Amino acid sequence: MPDTRLERDAIVARLAAFDARPLTTGGHRRAAVALAVAGAPGARELVLTRRPTRMRAHPGQFALPGGRLDDGESAAEAVLRELDEEVGIRVGPECLLGRLDDYATRSGYVITPFVVWIADADGPLRPNPDEVEVIYRVSAAEIDVDAQFVAIPESPRPVVQWPFRTTRIHAPTGAVVHQFREVVLHGRATRVADFEQPVFAWR
Repeated sequence: MPDTRLERDAIVARLAAFDARPLTTGGHRRAAVALAVAGAPGARELVLTRRPTRMRAHPGQFALPGGRLDDGESAAEAVLRELDEEVGIRVGPECLLGRLDDYATRSGYVITPFVVWIADADGPLRPNPDEVEVIYRVSAAEIDVDAQFVAIPESPRPVVQWPFRTTRIHAPTGAVVHQFREVVLHGRATRVADFEQPVFAWR
């Protein structure tokens, strides 16, 4: 039976009912990421990437397409530019379906996640080898798994892990995908700002 929870109208309705919370940046830099929805009707997929191991920052880590804001750029503008630069998909602002809560990272960024509709974009995904080593197309069933939480002595906050295939993906990506699952697939206003990252991501 087709899963319609990731169809455009269903996503728009869920996000319209959700009150996304922005964060003040303080001394943090700004970044934006895309929860990019691709695929065929009834079998939509989320685009996930893995960074090349040769990269200086966060080598080999799983990531959503995105990056830091350029000077004078809005978060919405940045996420569309990054989609083009990282996976070769060019869409306009009409494909921004809504956003989730900002997430502040230990490495000094405030990340704004946008849900972006790319299912009707022209052409295939074309990963930029300088920024993307692997592209994963994640089904709704793979998104819809319970997050796991781990206590660490370095923080009173639980570390969030999103189980994905044979691994577990930590915050920020794991936190953002977990909130996407909660809000878009289930209509639950789950917050993730207080979920911790593993210690190796603190720098």
